Amino acid sequence: MIVNDLKRWRFWRRFFTNAFAAIGVMSALAGILSLFVGTLTDRLSWLIWVVVAIAIAFGGVRAWPRPIEVSFSSPNTKIRVVRGDLFQQQTHLVIGTCDTFDTRSPQIAPNSVQGAYLTRQYRGDADSLDAALAVHLSTLPIAGTVVKSGKTNRYDVGTVVPLQALGARHFFVAYTSMNEDNKAHGTADGLWKSLGSLWASVRRHSNGEPLSIPVLGGGQSGLSPVLPAEDAIRFIALSFIVAARQNGVCSELRIVALPELYDRLNHFELQAFLSGLARN
Repeated sequence: MIVNDLKRWRFWRRFFTNAFAAIGVMSALAGILSLFVGTLTDRLSWLIWVVVAIAIAFGGVRAWPRPIEVSFSSPNTKIRVVRGDLFQQQTHLVIGTCDTFDTRSPQIAPNSVQGAYLTRQYRGDADSLDAALAVHLSTLPIAGTVVKSGKTNRYDVGTVVPLQALGARHFFVAYTSMNEDNKAHGTADGLWKSLGSLWASVRRHSNGEPLSIPVLGGGQSGLSPVLPAEDAIRFIALSFIVAARQNGVCSELRIVALPELYDRLNHFELQAFLSGLARN
């Protein structure tokens, strides 16, 4: 929410910096003008209030929160952090999953991104989703097995399955490992490796079109203590731009945060981070 942004120190620092800069410029102009027309008379003292009003307006406009996004010229791409529903983005999608590619409850929480994907994209038909995943997984080596309910074959962390769906690609990326108790566990190293594999697959299959990704690392992945939401966003953005500078990935990356998460983010700090990436 905008109110949260107005409570941030970065907003007030930007506001006062720009407001005082405006006062300084106008004071200098007034000093130069006084050399020619003399000092201000009492009848013109109202100009002081005009200067103050202009300074406040200028500071407010410069500091006012804006969308969290940045455009890059080299590579030619854009990163945006957007508020909303991943499945309403008219783009390719990323779905985070585990190394066993389980699709059903109780292994996969119904309220997770993957659980919502099964409900909204496959109308709860797990057999059809399993069949679509199996077409790709059958061509890949099995990394091992785990004794548990649900699927037992493991694939390497970083495995990506690019499902075809109505003219778009839905990239299932395995960034966590599932143990015998069906508890997923992820690491920062594993996520970094998985993101690298993801960008490579997107590069091959997206035709350069925009891609939307959720804020990976929350929920059942166990990464929240290591990578809180804002750090996870930075992590994703940094990984993307490193890959894009090596070889273009896609025209736009949207990091989609649910409204309740987006409203808690420090927008100024995230914008400053993305802007810093563009300057490097």
